Amino acid sequence: MEWNLKREGITVSIVDYLFTSESVSEGHPDKVCDRISDAVVDAFLTADAHSRVAVETLCTTNRIVLAGEVRGPESINHAVIEEIARSAVKDIGYEQDRFHWKTAEVEVYVHSQSVDIAQGVDAAGNKDEGAGDQGIMFGYACRETDELMPAAIHFSHNILRSLADARHSGAEPGLGPDAKSQVTLRYENDRPVTATSVVVSTQHGESLSQDEVREIVRPHVVNVLPEGWMCGEDSFFVNPTGRFVIGGPDGDAGLTGRKIIVDTYGGAAPHGGGAFSGKDPTKVDRSAAYAARYLAKNVVAAGLADACTLQLAYAIGVSRPLSLYVNTHDTGQVSEKRLAEVLQDLVDLSPRGIREHLGLSKPIYARTAAYGHFGRPPEADGGFSWEKTDLVDELKSVFNNR
Repeated sequence: MEWNLKREGITVSIVDYLFTSESVSEGHPDKVCDRISDAVVDAFLTADAHSRVAVETLCTTNRIVLAGEVRGPESINHAVIEEIARSAVKDIGYEQDRFHWKTAEVEVYVHSQSVDIAQGVDAAGNKDEGAGDQGIMFGYACRETDELMPAAIHFSHNILRSLADARHSGAEPGLGPDAKSQVTLRYENDRPVTATSVVVSTQHGESLSQDEVREIVRPHVVNVLPEGWMCGEDSFFVNPTGRFVIGGPDGDAGLTGRKIIVDTYGGAAPHGGGAFSGKDPTKVDRSAAYAARYLAKNVVAAGLADACTLQLAYAIGVSRPLSLYVNTHDTGQVSEKRLAEVLQDLVDLSPRGIREHLGLSKPIYARTAAYGHFGRPPEADGGFSWEKTDLVDELKSVFNNR
């Protein structure tokens, strides 16, 4: 980590520091919305792999509102979208008096895609498929975990996934769907060595006390952190307000795309600003961010750097990226300029090229809506394909023969 002091003309390297990341569970109001929006994407892609989808969701006390634009089969109508929303909420586990999958009012304001956008994005004649919007996207990988993810966000996700698994299995029936976690790690010589504080807030049943919830949560934290990393009791905070019975959209309204740092690297790397959920893979906000993670992960997995940040930039209607920036944070074994050239030779970074290379035109998105889009194992049906390290041999071959 570096701070550039331009006035003095010097660079100070900070290698000992604290760094914090947070995660939120599938039952957090914003994540409920992400899940619904991505379930709609999956439904359209199941019916037609060439569908175009950009759907946002809002949820609050016993109300769910969907809006956006689509181009796809008419079989996915408003009634079907309503049932998709109810099913997503049911699967998350909301059966509260003031937010229930069966009784919530669902409003659907989804219409056809703008013809102006369509003509810029669609392939025609000699014109390749263009980007659905302008924007910048980032990818990142580092050696802090086996998954090549920053440690603080990785542990924050896994604590909540462990709690959710216990809730869904019936092992912890007193837990509710809404939860948040936050992990602070101490770095020495720029490497994480221990947790200095952990915060977990989880919705719970009326009958559970704060101390009881604390003891339910404790093993899920201890088992996720590396051995010996657990913070002291004074820095282990569980439901610090003392009570968390009212939760989910009844406690706080939710919106699609409001947890983009949780979705990516927990603040350890830049984010372009575009959300992922609710968007089909022709949208570079989603697909190019996946491609950037894919390339960065392969660079690190190939041993060409200990950390790697990539940036891609696009213009609406233009197929090729305007730029590819690579930064190996002074850990690189090869030229960053040459690395950028090689990566563009290995992977077609047009929207169509990304989609085809990673197999993104599949219904694989609802599962990404909680616990991070990155650092998850690739799945047999194509889910999390951007986590594959299948470029490693090619990268090693190119640079071993430079």
